[in-house]
Amino acid sequence: MSDLNATAAALLGLLHDGPKTGGQLVAEAGERFGAFFSVTRSQVYRELPALADAGLLRLGKQGPRSSQQYVLTAAGKKAFKNWLLSEPGPDHLRSPLILRLVHAGSLTAKQRQTLVDAARASYGADQEAAKTAVKTAEDAYAKAVAEFALAHAKAVLKLLDAIPTA
Repeated sequence: MSDLNATAAALLGLLHDGPKTGGQLVAEAGERFGAFFSVTRSQVYRELPALADAGLLRLGKQGPRSSQQYVLTAAGKKAFKNWLLSEPGPDHLRSPLILRLVHAGSLTAKQRQTLVDAARASYGADQEAAKTAVKTAEDAYAKAVAEFALAHAKAVLKLLDAIPTA
């Protein structure tokens, strides 16, 4: 694997903390990256065997219910470091909510209000979670990411305030 995709790199990064199963990786990715990078269960289970075949991971201990741990290899650490040092390219925001808001003029006022109210509740919860994450961050990197998540939630809430619902 000469060029890692972002999902593969995310998994290698998570495995720096020690061996994990696919399920553990899915859960940790949601916790650590949820505010800015989505990783699905199917992506994780597609990437893990490919990373192992490329020698970037090796199989670890077999867990309960046939769960399989993966362990980062020296080649995996090197590939991850090379990925970190490479040009990231442009960021792309992919928001199903914003896509809906772009087309919200096609909804009735009641439908728009329902959409905005549901999004406001969701992003309000995200904002509170991000505030907690900022306070409890264990290092400067985690704190910076939590502050980004907080700013993102605030920005979406501001966007929702600008959407006409009447």
